[in-house]
Amino acid sequence: MANWKIGWSEYCSDTYLYGSKVIFHDAEDVEFKNSRMPAGTIIKRWYSKTNFQMQHIEPALPMIDGESRYRLSIHMDVPKGQHCLVRLVFYDRYGNEAGYLNIRDRVTDFQCPLKTYSYEIQLINGGVTEFHFHSMVIWEMTDEDADKKDQTTE
Repeated sequence: MANWKIGWSEYCSDTYLYGSKVIFHDAEDVEFKNSRMPAGTIIKRWYSKTNFQMQHIEPALPMIDGESRYRLSIHMDVPKGQHCLVRLVFYDRYGNEAGYLNIRDRVTDFQCPLKTYSYEIQLINGGVTEFHFHSMVIWEMTDEDADKKDQTTE
């Protein structure tokens, strides 16, 4: 099973900074605090496709396709009673939205639409004032992995 670990880069144009305190210990150890950020605000974005000449960043996400199944695992410490939401937004080759998936669980299996050309991951405020981000991991699942999950849910 192939996997990709995604950290939080210090590049800040894709991070909500208004009133935020962001402490970078390293890419897998970031503290975020903002007590005045409205719920529903996108805190951070990661992209599978970028325009390097314009944004000066490389894609942080692996390329995925609509034929495989994937597992996303989110590693964050969030205070009890507070929540973050993760949204996967899929785009076709023309940049039009081809679908999205809202994720509330720490581990989620998903499959993107067949016409997916690129995608982004959005970390969204669901009523959180502070959290500690470690990483996200995307696994490409095999048939064996899917079978194992089916057996554990029965």
